[in-house]
Amino acid sequence: MRIRHIIAALLVSFLAPVLPALAQTPLIADLDDHLIAITTGFAGADVLLFGTTDGPGDVIVVVKGPVDAVDVVRKERVAGIWINRKSLGFQNVPAVYMMASSKPIEELLPESLRANYQMGIENIRLVAVAPEDPDLATFSDALIRTKQTTGLFSAQPARILFIGDRLFRVNLRVPSSVPTGTYLAEVYLVRDQKIVGAQTTPLVISKIGFGADIYDFAHRHAAAYGVIAVLVALFAGWLAHLAFRRR
Repeated sequence: MRIRHIIAALLVSFLAPVLPALAQTPLIADLDDHLIAITTGFAGADVLLFGTTDGPGDVIVVVKGPVDAVDVVRKERVAGIWINRKSLGFQNVPAVYMMASSKPIEELLPESLRANYQMGIENIRLVAVAPEDPDLATFSDALIRTKQTTGLFSAQPARILFIGDRLFRVNLRVPSSVPTGTYLAEVYLVRDQKIVGAQTTPLVISKIGFGADIYDFAHRHAAAYGVIAVLVALFAGWLAHLAFRRR
């Protein structure tokens, strides 16, 4: 891991004087790997994001996606039994939301810009199916807490480190519970509380191997997968029954 980071830093250092002139942009950033492969026993992964700027400034990174609809359910205890009492649906909820910055984000941009670019968990636009619901705030907070508990929403931004005035890098931790899909890493260059440069780079998270084949079969042929799962369970139970009979 350290060798990979050193190579990335040397590559950026070598290209730093050339790339800004060629690309005519104040900011260039990239990932050390654009594909995270989920295999059996996947325990999360670290992704290195690195880049260079055309001069002094601060950098903010937002990683999010893919979006989906989510239902938040509130349970209540009735006669000693926990049952679902109420639910509220949200649309366009990012599966993962991570942030990184070279300084506290409140010092870098005014609140209006942070809200416009959805920087910070409090600025994620959660679109409720029933926006007039009196319990909207309660359900929104519950959704965010659940995402934070599972590690899918980062509670605190990671720290972006600068090497000199222009080269920067940050390690982003991808949790083991991350869903598959295409994610976007949005990188912003900030000066004098203004965004003066931006770049977006993709990150693909995909299952591979035997586990991926099973996952794909289960989604393409749900009915057949259900029948096979029941048959396997019955067969396993029958084998266990024979083992106990012999004893």
